[in-house]
Amino acid sequence: MKPATAPAQTALQADYLLPWPRVRIQLLRGAGFVLLLCLAIALLLGATGRTSFGDALLHSLLIGLCCWLLIDGGRHLLSHLRLRARARRGLCLDLPVGFPGWPWMVVLMLLGMTLGPIAGTALARWLSGEAWQPPWAAFGGGHLTWIITLLASVASVVTLTLLERLGHARAAAEAARRVAAENQLKLLESQLEPHMLFNTLANLRVLIGSDPARAQAMLDRLIAFLRATLNASRQTMHPLATEFERTADYLALMQVRMGSRLQTQLSLPAELQDAAVPPLLLQPLVENSIKHGLEPKVGGGRIEVSARREGALLVLEIRDSGVGLADAALSAGGGQFGLQQVRERLRTLYGDRASLALQPAPEGGTLATIRLPLP
Repeated sequence: MKPATAPAQTALQADYLLPWPRVRIQLLRGAGFVLLLCLAIALLLGATGRTSFGDALLHSLLIGLCCWLLIDGGRHLLSHLRLRARARRGLCLDLPVGFPGWPWMVVLMLLGMTLGPIAGTALARWLSGEAWQPPWAAFGGGHLTWIITLLASVASVVTLTLLERLGHARAAAEAARRVAAENQLKLLESQLEPHMLFNTLANLRVLIGSDPARAQAMLDRLIAFLRATLNASRQTMHPLATEFERTADYLALMQVRMGSRLQTQLSLPAELQDAAVPPLLLQPLVENSIKHGLEPKVGGGRIEVSARREGALLVLEIRDSGVGLADAALSAGGGQFGLQQVRERLRTLYGDRASLALQPAPEGGTLATIRLPLP
């Protein structure tokens, strides 16, 4: 068995070594199943007329609970001890909670079917005031008690084990989905930053020969922007105010290149400044507006970035007064690199609850609108 990696080991220790909430749920589920089974057995015995329903219910409940404590409690205890032993040896802990393995389950079932009826019958006779008899007298006469205990124990163990293993498989699949989503987000962010950097360096190369002073100013802005981007790239989410600050840094960087051809306006209400959003959400859309909207326009234009609330949704808008989008581009959903990545990130993080729409602005140019759920 291969040792688990450090991050995986830490996560699995938190989920498997001390899974008390999950253990409590499984124990309660098992107790409920046993109680229903005992009630059914009591009704069956009472219907045969061999004993009264009250006496059958008392014996059935006590025998069932004793068997449940030995089998269900024992398997959780052995599973916990097994996981602790594997953790000390640095082995993988990806094992079902409450399942110590089939050999141990067979041993626990034999103990439960042997000691459970003896202990349960002794308790029932003591509570009902019957004359004392040796505990093993439960197996005297016919073997009805043992047969019922055997069938009930097998049914309980098989049913509960299958349900819990199914739950474990679902939890493992969900954990794998979360890891895949996180890895996809990291990949998308790593694709966005080099894309912006490549465009900026290409423009910087042109300015070095034609306007060294502006090239120097652009380089200073680039260093400041990359420093802020590096600090924020270590976070999965950050405040919307931070996202607006990084967008302002990027626009300042572009203004060095475009000069008076670029005017900007950023509008962020105070009540939305702490809203959590993914990093690098606005920058690729602003870059897209500059590259495809304002740069082809001789006189340049204006970019407005704003945020507002619509019920439970956060609405972010990037509006430019550029040349606008062709009908073909609109029908294709905007095929530019940055737009595709933003859509993928929104789909990964929020599913169908978030969207990115691209449409012509009423006064000319393009309007990009992001809608995502507020926390």
